[in-house]
Amino acid sequence: MGMKKLIRFAEIETFSNVFQHDTSKKGKWNEYFKNNNSITLELACGKGEYSVGLGRIYNDRNFIGIDIKGNRIWRGAKTCLQEGLNNVAFLRAEIDKIENYFVPDEVAEIWITFPDPQLRFSKLKKRLTHPKFLRLYKNILQKGGLVHLKTDSPNLYNFTKTVIDLYKLELLVDYDDLYKQQNLPQELYIKTHYESLDIAQSNKIHYLQFKIDADLPIELDAQLKEILNEQEV
Repeated sequence: MGMKKLIRFAEIETFSNVFQHDTSKKGKWNEYFKNNNSITLELACGKGEYSVGLGRIYNDRNFIGIDIKGNRIWRGAKTCLQEGLNNVAFLRAEIDKIENYFVPDEVAEIWITFPDPQLRFSKLKKRLTHPKFLRLYKNILQKGGLVHLKTDSPNLYNFTKTVIDLYKLELLVDYDDLYKQQNLPQELYIKTHYESLDIAQSNKIHYLQFKIDADLPIELDAQLKEILNEQEV
């Protein structure tokens, strides 16, 4: 491990807004924030640009960036401490263990911003909009809670639309080319480090907003795999 990473790992141990594999806040996050404002999660938050950006825009809401990479979280957490953004915190944790950190109905919204699209077919279940993950989100989201996906990967975008359609989830917003839209809400203009890299080289940003109030029958997972195999998504 490089010296810079070691320094950052040591530093986040002292940050009051970073919690590492800490399950003690489960069901008590509003005690940490000292208010009853709604809670929004940014999953696979990387350097936390979206959590920080949302925190700047909405001072009447609380935000938690989640990532397993502590050296990435360091950047967003440090920015919040420097700016006095007390409505933003960071949690170092695995996303597939998210139920260890939140109780049912504790979360109002989830943002998934430029995650690894896991392009290999063998890694379908690692995509953060796979039903395996959506079931976990459903268990902590409030009824009517929103999920936002922002990605430059057409594969992940189309995969997620297939999931939404097959499991009959409620699709609220679908932008194939986000920045061609007019009068977008301010939150959609927040840009992350990974967006600026344009890894997919698609020259387009895709955005989906949906709800997962419906059941996600596990019996449909095999059918999803068949459909994706035919689509080669």
